[in-house]
Amino acid sequence: MKLITSYTSPFGRKVRIVLAEKRIEYQLIEDNPWSAESSISTLNPLGKVPVLLLDDGRTLYDSRVIVDFLDHSSPVGKLIPHDHRQAINTKRREVLADGISDAAVLIRLEQIRPPHLQSTEWIALQQNKIEHGLEHIASELDEKKWWGGDLFSLADVALGCTLAYLDFRLPELDWQSRHPSLAKFYSKLEERPSFTETAPPII
Repeated sequence: MKLITSYTSPFGRKVRIVLAEKRIEYQLIEDNPWSAESSISTLNPLGKVPVLLLDDGRTLYDSRVIVDFLDHSSPVGKLIPHDHRQAINTKRREVLADGISDAAVLIRLEQIRPPHLQSTEWIALQQNKIEHGLEHIASELDEKKWWGGDLFSLADVALGCTLAYLDFRLPELDWQSRHPSLAKFYSKLEERPSFTETAPPII
């Protein structure tokens, strides 16, 4: 199978980490959906990454669909609990982390527009989403080993990608100083090979 994504996408990184945790072999193809030369729209009509191209020619998108498929494709490193209620809680947490990443991406896109076209109100709205989301996560995380409890799950993968993206694109938000429990959680993730091997490039 082939994964088409951007190295800087938090959603693409989430898929790459899941592939690493589950020890699934794949070919990585970089594609920047914002480039005029991008061919991603031929694989995903929404023109977004990541896209998983299966060996039979089928394509899967978005990241939440892809990681669900991958987790059911191999019993190694199960990331979504078998129990339905626990699985829903894990997916809910994934959606919350992804939503924060969505807000961060929207801020990033606004910031690269010409200064006179940027909307401070729009940026503030997205920042509020990020802060409210982080506050909620910090209250759920508390002193737990992982976000969902004792077991590492997809929720932790998604949250780790979100926190890393905030550091990468919006360091001025300085979430670590306001949320020490999240900083402690993130330091544990940074020790996992799947996270160190998928870190975004320094640009």
